[in-house]
Order: sequence, then structure tokens, then C-alpha cells
Amino acid sequence: MIKLKESKISDILKIKEVKLSELEQAFKVLNQLRPNLCFEEYIEIVKNMDRYQVVCLFENEEVVSYAGFSKQANLYYGNHIWVYDLVTDEAKRGQGLGRILLSYLEECARENSLNCVALSSGLARVDAHKFYEKAMNYDKVSYVFKKNLK
Repeated sequence: MIKLKESKISDILKIKEVKLSELEQAFKVLNQLRPNLCFEEYIEIVKNMDRYQVVCLFENEEVVSYAGFSKQANLYYGNHIWVYDLVTDEAKRGQGLGRILLSYLEECARENSLNCVALSSGLARVDAHKFYEKAMNYDKVSYVFKKNLK
């Protein structure tokens, strides 16, 4: 687990960790990325995820951007942050809020001496890919493959 600090961005914006008992408000934004999940399923999955943490960007106490991530280690990235979920409320996109939240995770990685921040993004999410590559300077380094077994 990564020790996280609350970060005040401005008089109306702040980033803070959201604990399991506080996830209902955050789910409203996450559900825009994961519409197949109901809140109860989401909570059960989160409880079973290893080291999953959630940070949100709040505007006047309202969640406007959500990041679900964990500290991971593997042979190709070493120690790193893996971002499972990153989404900004549809009504707030284009205002730089996702950039603020992802930059916060990058700073957390630096403070914890991690090698990088990594994520995967669905093939159809072309606007997200532009954001990662152009706005955030991320490199496209691989494809992710999966095979459904059910």
C-alpha cells in the first residue's frame, strides 16, 4: 500500500484517499467507466483486490475524478503503480482534472521510489489514448490480450 497525503489544489479542489466505507459517492463517477457494475458488485470486487486504493479529486466536496490503483512489482516494470481505473465525470471533462489526478499518482510513485506509472486502456477509448500520449506524455508500450473462459 502507498501512504497517501491529502493534497489541496485550490480553494475548491482537493485530492484525498477514499476508504471502503466512503466509496458510494466515488462510485457515481467510476460507473461512467464501468457501467456494467452495480454498487454491490463493485464493493465485493474491491474487497477482493490486492492492495487496491482509491483517490479522488473533489470539487467543493463532490467527486469529479476517480483513480483506482495499486502498488505492483513485476519483471518488466519493476516496482510501479498500476492504474486500473481513471475517469473524470463526463460533465467535467476537458478541464484538466484527469491530468491533475494522474499527475498526483506520478508524484506518489516518485515519493515512493517507484519506477513508473502504468495502465491499460480499451482499444475503443481513442480520446483517452490521446490524453495519455499527448497531454500526459505516456508511451504506448504493449497490447493486453485476454481470453474469456466463462
